[in-house]
Amino acid sequence: MPLASTGDLITRAAAARRAVAAFNVITLEHIEAVVAGAETAGSPVVLQVSENAVTYRYGRLLPLARAAVAAAERAGVPVALHLDHVQSDDLLRQAPDAGFSSVMYDAARLPYAGNLAATRAAADWAHARGLWIEAELGEIGGKDGRPPLDAHAPGARTDPTRARDFVAGTGVDALAVAVGSAHAMTTRTAVLDLGLLKRLSAALSVPLVLHGSSGVPDDGLVAAVVGGITKVNVGTALNAAMTGAIREFLTARPEAVDSRHYLGAGREAMAREVRRIIGVLSRTGG
Repeated sequence: MPLASTGDLITRAAAARRAVAAFNVITLEHIEAVVAGAETAGSPVVLQVSENAVTYRYGRLLPLARAAVAAAERAGVPVALHLDHVQSDDLLRQAPDAGFSSVMYDAARLPYAGNLAATRAAADWAHARGLWIEAELGEIGGKDGRPPLDAHAPGARTDPTRARDFVAGTGVDALAVAVGSAHAMTTRTAVLDLGLLKRLSAALSVPLVLHGSSGVPDDGLVAAVVGGITKVNVGTALNAAMTGAIREFLTARPEAVDSRHYLGAGREAMAREVRRIIGVLSRTGG
């Protein structure tokens, strides 16, 4: 089917008090696994390509993007493409022609005023080209002369008042909030601040996004969606599933050299994890 729009998927999910799962992809196997898992679950999904993934692919966006577009167009469920954690304005400007309907612009490394100005400019440019845009605050705990704290570092929290001012000042369509999750967690031990999430949901009129969701237990994910999260980003959980399956395969078959066999095992493991996470998120909503 035709490429879906991230904004449309998020709007529908918000109306149903549900969340859309957004999975970061690095290889063709990731793309195929996410689509297969979403098809089995019968759920729309977002394929995310991060700036780090583009850097890994020799700085070239189009090879992975074109593979994602081709897989999305052949999928049996709606699939949207999202460009994630973009810091480079040059990469941002490649998004529309590469099939992306949305982008997460990441200027959170800058002090608040710089983040606001850069994100405002990015949002104006994106909106003029029909792109849905997500952003995040970074100066959480980075006050009184201290450097900005990454929005998903342990201990970072999003202030509702500042978040409201940031959204109003930038015009972004969604905000990633820091409520206790962290990027690249390999244990599911994150404890979300659901009281803060409730205050953020009350203070903001735009959809809220949870980054670092791989580290959140299932009950925490369900509670996050009930509390107002509309987009759930997952990356590390897929990599852990793939790596674990490949490691198990090669341990059992040390003579194996055909990469299709162990990559196939990794792809199947990722597809199962995609289906599982979507199933967890589906416990909520109408």
